[in-house]
Amino acid sequence: MKNLFSNLKGDAFGGITAGIVALPLALAFGVSSGLGPSAGLYGAIFIGFFAALFGGTNTQISGPTAPMTAVSMVVIAGIVATNEGDIEKALPAILTVFLLAGLFQVGLGALGLGKYIKYIPYPVVSGFMTAIGVIILITQILPSIGYYPKEDMDYVNKFKPQAEEVILEGILRDEQNKGILVLEDFKETIERAKQISQDDILKESKTLAKNNASGVIGALKVLPRALKNINWLEVLLALGTIFIIYGFKRITKIVPSTLVALVVMSGIAFGFGLDYRSIEKITGDFPLPNMEIFTSFSLGSITPYIFTALTLALLGAIDSLLTSVVADNMTKTKHKPNKELIGQGIGNSIAAIFGGIPGAGATIRTVVNINSGGKTKLSGMIAGVLLLIILLALGPVASQIPAAVLAGILITVGIGVMDYKGLKAIPSLPKDIKLGPLKLSSEVLIMLIVLGLSTFWDLIYAVGIGLVIASLMFMKKIGDITARGSDIKSLREEVWDDEIDFPENLKEEVFIKHIKGPLFFGSTSEIQALAKQLPETARTVIIRMGRMQYIDQSGLYALEDILIDLKSDGRKVLFVNIPKQPKYMMERIDIIPDLIPEEDCFKSFEKCLKWIKANVEDTVH
Repeated sequence: MKNLFSNLKGDAFGGITAGIVALPLALAFGVSSGLGPSAGLYGAIFIGFFAALFGGTNTQISGPTAPMTAVSMVVIAGIVATNEGDIEKALPAILTVFLLAGLFQVGLGALGLGKYIKYIPYPVVSGFMTAIGVIILITQILPSIGYYPKEDMDYVNKFKPQAEEVILEGILRDEQNKGILVLEDFKETIERAKQISQDDILKESKTLAKNNASGVIGALKVLPRALKNINWLEVLLALGTIFIIYGFKRITKIVPSTLVALVVMSGIAFGFGLDYRSIEKITGDFPLPNMEIFTSFSLGSITPYIFTALTLALLGAIDSLLTSVVADNMTKTKHKPNKELIGQGIGNSIAAIFGGIPGAGATIRTVVNINSGGKTKLSGMIAGVLLLIILLALGPVASQIPAAVLAGILITVGIGVMDYKGLKAIPSLPKDIKLGPLKLSSEVLIMLIVLGLSTFWDLIYAVGIGLVIASLMFMKKIGDITARGSDIKSLREEVWDDEIDFPENLKEEVFIKHIKGPLFFGSTSEIQALAKQLPETARTVIIRMGRMQYIDQSGLYALEDILIDLKSDGRKVLFVNIPKQPKYMMERIDIIPDLIPEEDCFKSFEKCLKWIKANVEDTVH
């Protein structure tokens, strides 16, 4: 408890700033999910507070994120569709899936599985993150131009025959549950059918129209129709939001540009009395637990969603632990992955009980917290409490926010979440597989498969398929290259035979790193630890690569990151005996010669030693 209040001023400022940054995103993600802005706020409040309290990363700010919201959106749409389009009826099942995902995360942490998250290959993560961006961009086109399918009566009327069929199916299903034999007593069915009003048919038609236009494929199907029914006021509000978000960053980054855009554009729309569409009503009441999760619980009702909940849990784990690594690099600390998963799980579980959407560690909000002075768990807890105060005090005011403004915010989120580093590397990576007449990079192929399947089919299955393909390709490559596994020493380096006569007076000035085996997505953490294991006196680092016969994209970027850190620390890095494939990969993304010039790459340790003797001075003795 003493440590919790050791940095009260910095944590207060960091938490308040991060909470302000989280506000517009929480509202936008809530609307995007389909559960409304309140669900986004509830998620940000409870996940933010409890993940900070119980988590293993002191400076982490958690809440709804783009990847978690994108998957949640699919889950919500699927469950709503099986409940006749009635979101209130589907809500207990939806929240049960979210609760289960949180409990799975607690289980992953308790079983010590946090350390295995690093085995997710970079191309799978890259394809998934880019798909999230594409999904957000495409699905926000309709609200940003003011087109809502269920309000287009010409479009809605096309679904009336299907609506009648759905309503009749509901009547027959209800009679079946009551044990009524329809064919023996058709009179009751006819009587109930007569009670169906035009309002009932219209309501069901609107639900079908909305569902038909949901998701990427649905949005693309109705896009031609939407472009003929553009609401130019909504377009201007969305464009104004986007312009302020990007433009205000050029003026100052002290005040979050997303919040500025939200306040300015909402103020203009409300202040001038414009005829705009606002978001759903936020009551401003204290969140209450949804007890239907427990009263309507049955094992049979959640069995179909167990895999979905597990996928949500794994995605949240990946998202959170990646952010934890970012926080570690900024604060020079070390997070506890298993404890972090337990904290995230507790936060998601409590958020689900109170009706919130799931979330994870949020990179931008965490960076803002650290830069604003946050150092302990208290900063994340303060961010959660601030959002609760805003909900209670300004809920009705927030209800006046234009829907197009949140669409504009989400468009910038979609643009920002895509993995441009991976996309830029597509032309450069070596084409190592042949598909008919086409030659492709295996890394690019995996990324494109995950990207395509995630965007147009199913986010959850896309990741699983990507992992299987990546594993198979990796096993083939390793089988072709060597039968020996990876062996990268992370602690004290053993002396090789040709190093025995290394000058005694330079042993503290020069650090020799051996890489013995492939550098791939499962072995990057050891090479990433290089900067921490270096003694301060070692200003020259020799990396011996003769036994590193293969490097994949994950290993390549891990090596690039550590070289940037070493260079920024003023250390000289020398490569010795680089095998053909790793050298080719490093040349493709300009590690050689941009970070390591050709003259610093030696074909043998003997030649490197001559350079050391001629250029490195003994400054210790």
